[in-house]
Amino acid sequence: MFNIGCHLSASKGFRHMAEETLSIGANTFQFFTRNPRGGKAKDIDEKDVDAFRELAKGNNFAKVLAHAPYTLNACSADEKTRKFALDVMADDLVRMEYIPNNLYNFHTGSHVNQGTEMGIDYIADMLNIILKPEQTTIVLLETMAGKGTEIGCRFEELKLILNRVIYSEKMGICLDTCHVYDGGYDIVNNLDGILEKFDKIIGLDKLYAIHLNDSKNPFNSHKDRHEKIGKGSIGLEAITRIVNHPKLQGIPLFLETPNELSGFAEEISLLRGLYKR
Repeated sequence: MFNIGCHLSASKGFRHMAEETLSIGANTFQFFTRNPRGGKAKDIDEKDVDAFRELAKGNNFAKVLAHAPYTLNACSADEKTRKFALDVMADDLVRMEYIPNNLYNFHTGSHVNQGTEMGIDYIADMLNIILKPEQTTIVLLETMAGKGTEIGCRFEELKLILNRVIYSEKMGICLDTCHVYDGGYDIVNNLDGILEKFDKIIGLDKLYAIHLNDSKNPFNSHKDRHEKIGKGSIGLEAITRIVNHPKLQGIPLFLETPNELSGFAEEISLLRGLYKR
């Protein structure tokens, strides 16, 4: 099944996001758990959650993807910043159990000149505190573009984090096409090779979601600026190969392109037309 959605505003609740999803021909969506710059999350409306679950069940929704705020930095040199990341993520994972068996994604953060090894230790330490054996949510590390001292640009770094997490079965990866291309993985000219490398280092069984974005910047730029599908340096031909690749079938695709709802609808229609399986 071709599972595709986009990033939606959660301000009007889960039912509204589900209705918007259906209105644009999608069958999943991504949302921020709270303001993307941080802050207190809205109270859970259980009636709204129940309405969403009924809509999702009745319309064959794929797993939805919650995105942590951008301000979280689990490997910061500042202890208060790390504590903020831990507290927010712990709260988010409790709240995610209102919509069980879904996905939660976060940016691994920047080590700010402490060194990659120290940063990886901090991230794994946080995950080992907040992950619980009874949770149904899978927590995803996002592939990053490698700006500054970002951790997660290399597959090897993500694998080191996964190796240090006790409940590793609760963990996975979200691959961002813009980020990996900007980060030096040539998915335009060597998609097969990049997927083979991912499988060898991490394992394709750990790939739970894809952020499908074109890039405003050239290969290996380490810039991280998303572009509309087919309008950037990745291009429509390469994106067509991604959505049709046999090793990526069934993995939900989430658009984070610079669009309003109507633009997402156009991109989803385009991608559904390009999907040949």
